Amino acid sequence: MTGLGLSLVRGALTSPFKRAGRPGATLPAGRAVLPPARIPPGPLAAYSRICGFAESGPVPLTYPHVLGFPPAMRLMTGRDFPLPVLGLVHTWIEITGHRTLHPADELELAVHADELAPHRRGTEVTVVTEARRGGELVWESRSGYLSRHATGAAAAPAPSPDVSPELPAVAEWRLPTGLGRRYGAASGDRNPIHLHPVTARLFGFPRHIAHGMWTVARCLAEAGTGAGAGEPGRIRSVRADFKAPVLLPSTVTYAATGSAFQVRSGSRVHLTGSVARED
Repeated sequence: MTGLGLSLVRGALTSPFKRAGRPGATLPAGRAVLPPARIPPGPLAAYSRICGFAESGPVPLTYPHVLGFPPAMRLMTGRDFPLPVLGLVHTWIEITGHRTLHPADELELAVHADELAPHRRGTEVTVVTEARRGGELVWESRSGYLSRHATGAAAAPAPSPDVSPELPAVAEWRLPTGLGRRYGAASGDRNPIHLHPVTARLFGFPRHIAHGMWTVARCLAEAGTGAGAGEPGRIRSVRADFKAPVLLPSTVTYAATGSAFQVRSGSRVHLTGSVARED
């Protein structure tokens, strides 16, 4: 069994014994690290195809997050990580590319937990992934993961609904039922909520859902090369917020104007985000 597979098994075994929201919970002080290594060309090509990127040229801005997934899982399934990994919901991500990355680069990946904060629906942890090339920080991301549980804010007024302006439609994407399995094979993220309707229903979904990181990557591919590419210049950074799951199969609309983008189906917004480009 691979190291990632062992991490997933460990997470499944330890999650029932962890209680999110317990007083005095702290984050592990250590970092999970992968030593410098070249990017495997086969998985990178498969990832580029499934997300809509060119299969040659620079490494997609979102791909180091995939490379950092094994150490992130090792961190979050460790005994000293305070939240159960089963049921964690990816709520937002910020990615910044400080340098253009190429497939021949040797990258060192490091992951650490940066912040544990109360959330109106539970407890949210911020996980930081960093990529270094020759000791230089060349790429980094910050991600929010929510562990849902009862809070003392139950009697508080419900927050105002998030109303996102409807951006101009740019493209329509038909997402097949096997998208989650194909992206899982390319990325290593084989969370059962993405693979099959039966396994997704075990976690409260009516059927399986698209990976949030596939949705972000597909948006960046469209923003960089598609009809909604907009102004020229390499995309240097992105912020995306996950609003609602995308059920599979489905048809969604990619909409964008200026630096802003969103994915929606009808009036339901699944994801909002913005990009910054080099001058």
